[in-house]
Amino acid sequence: MVLNLGDKAPDFNLKSTDGSNISLDSLKGNKTILYFYPKDDTPGCTIEACEFRDSNEELQNLNVTVLGVSPDDEESHQQFTNKFDLNFPLLADPGAELAKTYGAWGERERQGKIIVGILRTTFAIDEDGYISNIWPQVSPEGHAKEIIDWVKEN
Repeated sequence: MVLNLGDKAPDFNLKSTDGSNISLDSLKGNKTILYFYPKDDTPGCTIEACEFRDSNEELQNLNVTVLGVSPDDEESHQQFTNKFDLNFPLLADPGAELAKTYGAWGERERQGKIIVGILRTTFAIDEDGYISNIWPQVSPEGHAKEIIDWVKEN
């Protein structure tokens, strides 16, 4: 599936770090940053998560909810959250169903080999549930600042 700017964001209802379920519908009225990342506690994913952690207060002040999504289970997310004191929910997407729905799953190169997995992608979803921006092939370093700058301009 390919999503474009202005498309209605596909709804979801996934387990979060604290064991509760989070749905897109429950976030209406807030801007949502939904970022897909490959795996908990790996170098790039840790950089990205820690930058969102360090920027989360500013993002919340801008009426933005940050959600990280990977195929890892709730237990892995909880360990990752505790290890790095993450202050935003991570959503468990076993089988990568949500990633596939959002087009954040496919072939990518890793260490010279083609693998199938998460394509590091971020979606901005507006207060009414529509996609207002897409960042494909995200570089973890500096991504949270990139998001903040975009939110301030929009």
